[in-house]
Amino acid sequence: MQALSPLEALPLDSTMADAAAEDATERAPALDALERSLLNDFQHGFPLTARPFADIARRLGADEDEVIERYKKLAALGVISRIGPVVKPRRVGVSTLVAMAVPAEDLARVARIVNEYAEVNHNYEREHQFTLWFVLTAARRERIDAIIEELRERAGYQLLDLPMLKSWRIDLGFPLWC
Repeated sequence: MQALSPLEALPLDSTMADAAAEDATERAPALDALERSLLNDFQHGFPLTARPFADIARRLGADEDEVIERYKKLAALGVISRIGPVVKPRRVGVSTLVAMAVPAEDLARVARIVNEYAEVNHNYEREHQFTLWFVLTAARRERIDAIIEELRERAGYQLLDLPMLKSWRIDLGFPLWC
C-alpha cells in the first residue's frame, strides 16, 4: 500500500489548525458513502476473522471484492497507508521516537529516505528546531540502532533517539473529514 505524504503538518496552534483544516478540505478526495464508512466505522472493532473484508461487507451491505477494491483505492489516493493493529508498547518488539533537524530545502529528500524503511511509521513534519519526526518499530533494539545509523549516514543529519520512558494510553481513532 502507498504511504501517506511524509510531510503532513501537525497543527501547533489554532491559526495553524484552521489553515491545516482548510488545506485538508481543498486536498480531500471526493468519497462516497461506502468509502466514508470504511474510513470511519472500522477504526475500532476491525473484524479479527479469517475474512474480515467479507464481514465488513456484510455489515455495510456491500460485496467483499468491492470493499477490498475501495480500500485499495483509498491507499492509492494516499488517504490510508495501512490496515493493521496498534499494539501496546513493549508487548511485541520495540519502538522509539526519532527526531531530525533537517533544513526546509532538504526535508522532502530526507523524508523519502526515511519512508523507504518498512519499520517507519507516523512520519511527519513539525514547526520546531527538529523538523522531521517519526516512529521506528522493530522486533529487536539492534535493528532500530542499525536503521538509525543507516539514516544518519544516508541523510547526513544527526538523529535524536527518544525511546519511551512512560506509556500513555491514547485513543488513536478519530472522526475523519468525511
